[in-house]
Amino acid sequence: MSDLTCLLPHGAPRRIGFISTRFSGTDGVTLEARKWASILAGLGHDCYWMAGLLDAPPEKGHTAPLLYFAHPEVERIQAQLFGVSHRSRGVTETIQLIKERVKDELYRFIERYALEVLIPENILAIPMHVPLGLAMTEVIAETGLPVIAHHHDFAWERERFALNGVGDYLQAAFPPALSRMEHVVINSMAQRELARRLGIPSQIIPNVLDFETPPPGVDEYNADFRQEIGVAASDWLILQPTRVVPRKGIEHAIELVRRLRDPRAKLVISHAAGDEGNGYLEMLRDRIHEAGIEVHFIADRVGETRGRTADGRKIYTLYDVYPHADLVTYPSHYEGFGNAFLEAIYFSKPVVVNLYAVYARDIDPLGFRTVKIPQLVTRETVEEVRALLEDPPRRRDWAAINFDLGRKHFSHAVARRKLAARLANLFGEGL
Repeated sequence: MSDLTCLLPHGAPRRIGFISTRFSGTDGVTLEARKWASILAGLGHDCYWMAGLLDAPPEKGHTAPLLYFAHPEVERIQAQLFGVSHRSRGVTETIQLIKERVKDELYRFIERYALEVLIPENILAIPMHVPLGLAMTEVIAETGLPVIAHHHDFAWERERFALNGVGDYLQAAFPPALSRMEHVVINSMAQRELARRLGIPSQIIPNVLDFETPPPGVDEYNADFRQEIGVAASDWLILQPTRVVPRKGIEHAIELVRRLRDPRAKLVISHAAGDEGNGYLEMLRDRIHEAGIEVHFIADRVGETRGRTADGRKIYTLYDVYPHADLVTYPSHYEGFGNAFLEAIYFSKPVVVNLYAVYARDIDPLGFRTVKIPQLVTRETVEEVRALLEDPPRRRDWAAINFDLGRKHFSHAVARRKLAARLANLFGEGL
């Protein structure tokens, strides 16, 4: 626990319940929720978990399969809500039936752990599970429990939700405007849009990392990582540490490696395709073949924890991979914030970053040293990357500057102060 934690007035210890469709794996919502829970536990609070897919100790977790967005009943009803301009009476009735069953589970969770505060994680922002959002809203209205609603991305930020037959539900619950409810967003654009569209004030708590704790490095377990995936010690390991989905802009990373025209440049993609189909992956494979570059897809070798594959090969964590990278590519077209960017500077790695809107508005003005892609890979971009890869002292200088900025703006200490203030507001406690 840091000295700052000791200085913060914590208020009375509270029993806090995190609720979402999924708390499992390495998606952004799960990762940030775990960080919040760790910070809140450090402030003396008890945290509990509820989701449809849940990775939590049984004594701390309540699994309710119907909350998972990939539950068959939920998938069937969701498929009838978007890409259409209206819904049938039968669809409405099905939504209401699922909502009531979800409400029952929410009440069981609250009663089981005698919860005093609820933290809905993104379920009141993006309508991946409309009945869950409605159920959560009604439970908040009925119980009057204090709420910190953590919003990562909203319906209006995703084209696939633009045409829908549930506009009434989106207005009512994504997100709702209720008393004793603190709304938290992760960037200034979301804050402005939430106020403009719905008149709801919010506070910004950016995604964070534990900059107070030095990052792990190369150790006995991960020392053979390059050898295991077929990248030589003398190669440039260019890491794309994201899922393979269209908004990640991985075609820019492929183009960058192609235009470097250096046999040492090897692109390593750490994660598998997401929940948006395999069309994008197939397009990338075609680009790779045409470019004639070496790309390693290593999703089968990267997991949440170290272990072994079915055939006995090592499984590494992402934190085993980062120390081996010479450069990190982050060419996303859109991000709610940018976890991979924070991870790269935490591990003191140079970053090539596309100027997506949140980065341009909230992160870049802070002074981070990066190679910027202005929506396309230019000749200047390629030459700057080449010069950086050939200049280790410059990479070290950038790393030191970036780490200090990360610690100042995106550390656990930042979230700790802001979360303590949210709880103080809800319970009328002074800071």
